[in-house]
Amino acid sequence: MNSAQSIIDTLCEKALHPDRTVAEACKQAGKEAVGFYLYAPEELVYAAGFLPVGIWGGSTEIKLADRYLQGFCCSIMRADIEYGMRGTYNRLRAVMLPTVCDTLKCICENWKVAVPQVPIIPVVYPQNRTLPSGEEYLRDEFSRVRRELEDLAGQSVSDAELEAAFAVYETWREAMRAFTKVASTHPQTVHAKARHLIIKAGYFMDKAQHTREITELTHLLAELPEETCAVRAVATGLVGEPLGVLDSLRENGVAIVADDLAQESRQFRVPARAEGDALSKMVWRIADQKGCPFLYEPEKTRGQKLIDLVKENKADAVITLQMKFCDPDEFDYPIYKAELEAAGIPLLYLEVEQQMDSFGQIGTRIQSLAEMLL
Repeated sequence: MNSAQSIIDTLCEKALHPDRTVAEACKQAGKEAVGFYLYAPEELVYAAGFLPVGIWGGSTEIKLADRYLQGFCCSIMRADIEYGMRGTYNRLRAVMLPTVCDTLKCICENWKVAVPQVPIIPVVYPQNRTLPSGEEYLRDEFSRVRRELEDLAGQSVSDAELEAAFAVYETWREAMRAFTKVASTHPQTVHAKARHLIIKAGYFMDKAQHTREITELTHLLAELPEETCAVRAVATGLVGEPLGVLDSLRENGVAIVADDLAQESRQFRVPARAEGDALSKMVWRIADQKGCPFLYEPEKTRGQKLIDLVKENKADAVITLQMKFCDPDEFDYPIYKAELEAAGIPLLYLEVEQQMDSFGQIGTRIQSLAEMLL
């Protein structure tokens, strides 16, 4: 039987070496890979017989992407274009991108010219996603994506195959919710960097395999004594990167005990509705996602969600990991900042980008937060 630490080490290693992990997963499953970003309908990819692989950029030097994206565009998408132009994504049969921000709207057209060897499947989400008309539109959009994946696979996707794929993903989402809950009581073993990499590994593995690893890890952690740490924090933003920031958190005794990150808990925090077929449940998961700046929500519930996360996890502060030039996140910040201040919750704002190579200033600010709260 594996120990909790051995599983953590294995998953972290898989997250740190995505190309190798994807190659191994494709070989084991006998599948080809399709890349995706953010809220793309992974279940459709899985049902079509492909391995869904997350493409969330990375820490790489930008040399080629400047031909298509200005320096003030999101560093994640700049990195994705860079990887695509270098041939890093040539193993992918296609990429699937949702047009949930201005940069992504441009990417879907630029990709066709910049990375012509990897076909792109855009996914357009309705702004008014909670209205019956919005739900009907999104169902039609998912059906169109399904047809494109069928053409790519050279075979149809049956309703039974889609139901089975959705069940795999719903089991994974349930396992991830259980893991993050237990991880919050073991903030030293599952420190900020480990927590992020454990979750991120799921973007490069078959979801069924990741579920098995996570389930075993959760059970093993639950058997261990609960741990304490100097500062318990809730993270919010697009991604929990770059890793240098997470290293600084650990060095200063700051643990991430819960998150509101698009790359992490927003991917699995919404349980499916009980009724309806798989396609309807996929539509409703988008409709039921609250507090995310990439999905239109005039009520702006993100602040209250953060307050609830702080209370539920007995956190000391909220840390905003603000991806530089991410407009949807930046527009949200003043709103939830005022709500957190009114609730008396300390907030640390850190502007980050994936191409950062110096973390001295960020480390100083994290140290100041820790000293203030001790």
